[in-house]
Amino acid sequence: MARVISDACVSCGTCEGECPVGAISQGDSQYVIDPDTCIDCGACESACPTGAISEA
Repeated sequence: MARVISDACVSCGTCEGECPVGAISQGDSQYVIDPDTCIDCGACESACPTGAISEA
């Protein structure tokens, strides 16, 4: 199951660089994860400084 980014996201971009498959991109107001591309590795979750990323 793909990870999701909550409203706690501050759009720092740290997670985007950590994703090995490029599933994270800048959305309208914060970063978003493409659930079809996400491999659920958790690299983004551990990199997020605000804890905004979690399992869906």
